[in-house]
Amino acid sequence: MSSDPCDNCGTDVPVAGGAGNFWTFDAESTGGITLELADGTEHFLCFDCIERLPDDRDVTAEDVAALSE
Repeated sequence: MSSDPCDNCGTDVPVAGGAGNFWTFDAESTGGITLELADGTEHFLCFDCIERLPDDRDVTAEDVAALSE
């Protein structure tokens, strides 16, 4: 299994699938996803950071930046 850092908190997040899991029965799941935001930017965020994003409007890169404040 590979991993990528969260664009906000920097935590190494497991990314399931692909050739890294081909020969194993590793049951670890993905810990984040890449989001395409309303302003056209893309950010790979862990699920903990995604939970902290506002859910009452379209999310932008400014909202992602505000998470680290």
